Amino acid sequence: MAAVRTLFATLACALVSFGADTFSQGLYPVLQKANCRTCHVENGIAAATRLLFPPATASDREIEAFGRSLGVLVDRAQPGRSPLLLKPTNRDKHTGGKLIAPGSPEESAITAWIGNLVRLPPDEKPTGKPATLSAEPQAPVVMRRLTHSQYNHTVRDLLGEQTNPASQFPQEDFVNGFKNQAEAQGVPTLLAEAYGAAAERLARNAFRGGDSNHLIPCRPAAAGCRDEFVKTFGLRAFRRPLLDKEAQRYQKLFTQEKDFLKGAQLVVEAMLQSPNFLFRVERPSEPKWRAYETANRLSYFLWDTMPDAELLRKAAQGKLDSRDNIEETARTMLADGRAKEAFDEFASQWLRFDRLAGMVKDRRLWPAFTPELAAAMTEETRLLLNDAVWNDRDFRGVFTADYTFLNSDLAAFYKLKGPSGEFEKSTYPAESERAGILGHGSFLAMTSKPADTSPTARGLFVREQFLCQHVPDPPPGTNSNLPALTEAQPQTNRQRLAVHLTRETCAGCHKLMDPVGFGFEKFDAAGVRREKLSLTFFPGRKDRKKDAVKVDLDLDTTGSISGIVNSDFSSPKQLGEVLARTPQCQECVVRQLFRYAHGRPETPADRPVIRTAFERFRDSKFRLRELLVSLAATYASRG
Repeated sequence: MAAVRTLFATLACALVSFGADTFSQGLYPVLQKANCRTCHVENGIAAATRLLFPPATASDREIEAFGRSLGVLVDRAQPGRSPLLLKPTNRDKHTGGKLIAPGSPEESAITAWIGNLVRLPPDEKPTGKPATLSAEPQAPVVMRRLTHSQYNHTVRDLLGEQTNPASQFPQEDFVNGFKNQAEAQGVPTLLAEAYGAAAERLARNAFRGGDSNHLIPCRPAAAGCRDEFVKTFGLRAFRRPLLDKEAQRYQKLFTQEKDFLKGAQLVVEAMLQSPNFLFRVERPSEPKWRAYETANRLSYFLWDTMPDAELLRKAAQGKLDSRDNIEETARTMLADGRAKEAFDEFASQWLRFDRLAGMVKDRRLWPAFTPELAAAMTEETRLLLNDAVWNDRDFRGVFTADYTFLNSDLAAFYKLKGPSGEFEKSTYPAESERAGILGHGSFLAMTSKPADTSPTARGLFVREQFLCQHVPDPPPGTNSNLPALTEAQPQTNRQRLAVHLTRETCAGCHKLMDPVGFGFEKFDAAGVRREKLSLTFFPGRKDRKKDAVKVDLDLDTTGSISGIVNSDFSSPKQLGEVLARTPQCQECVVRQLFRYAHGRPETPADRPVIRTAFERFRDSKFRLRELLVSLAATYASRG
């Protein structure tokens, strides 16, 4: 034992002699270069372990504190048995494989730092809580632009407009899995131009044929009606009362037209282009508008649209000033039809229905795969989710349900018994091996290529959407091509993807994704069940007279999820059972809704909120409406 301590002390001194006398100069760059950060970060594959890197923007002081916190991975009695040494060298099984070669200078840096940690005096022993997990200050003001969906719903409820004008706006980007994330909600030139054109058209339509939408609250000929219109319409358009100077500015604009309706049209056009309409401004330090901001947060999260008259009235009367009041209001709002519409919008982004809408399949292999069939697949998944949420079922059932909702075309495509009506509830036969959304064509087809499945894409989707784990992008210049399929040497995807495990730049991430995807190989690229892999080799242009050649190969559909114990599976049904009982998946539902509500990823400071919401979700037997109430109340009341 004395010899081991002497060895570690000698290595530590040697490291200091080369100038690496601090963690940030010594071991930290080694761990960075070994790509430990890719998994050991917030929402990384290894986020639940005791090794969690600080943010990339961490100060030197925070990095040094992180280095000291690594003492929880050190065996002080037997330094050579420390997980900090055994894991990255893969002497102890490591999900990420061998990142540090035994006997290398990098290993010497690890042993040297372990020597430093072993020599810490008793009053500096690590607590196991890295200093980098402290709360991060929140921005004092948050600007969130209306998404295209929110814009459409808002002008519908504000003006009676039913044409969904934002559907013609420039396409929105997905960031952090959603289209409503604040960091991506700028207003580029094309979008600004679209807002201007839409405002002009919407204002004109609002008064076409007179005041058919009942926007004017008084008789136009009455004294003061102009001022009243500006204030009442402004309250609805800006979702808060107008400031006196704002009211005066719009009243002055109104007087530029002698005709009342033309003046009102001018005001509407101007308000629809105001940042106060296009953005939701959240000011935690401004109590003056707190009640109205609470109403806005509730409305856009639970309804995907502006607050209605009742919600604005509650804000004005101070009935949104306590968590109990907010929760009571949220429950009432969830009974409204707009809540179903809003949840559909969340689900469509979470499960990336947009990808399926644009999906193309090889018509030679799947002639029945049409845009109409893809739309039916989306509807199948939407109905399953709605059944779980609005019928107050255990939400884990979306992964394990032995039933689905089919129309005749979809049933025929899946080769299942067709329902008597359109999109009726249908029970899967046991031999189908389908269950929940993992057995739906929406998932299976969307995570595949036009002519072949993609175990990598399927595994990535499960990791990111259902476990909330971020898998890093491949390094620039990585060759992602697989061995070509030939009639002379046909291979399964498992055989072809084995090349990933032989490439050092690929292995670390692909063994996190590919083994998950292999468990879906009983289902082809369009979501149809198969017993064997049937490869079709079509003749080239010079051999048009030849027939296509088909080769059938046996499939090995065993899969697993690294990092989750007892996670072996070989079908969507079995994986659904694994995910349903896995806390990471259960909590991921909470995290996805949190990100969607707040318009940003969660931070370490949000952990208590997410933990509380998850506990409430679990205690309610995983009723999603209870989770929506909890998150809505927290989001709406945070300042």
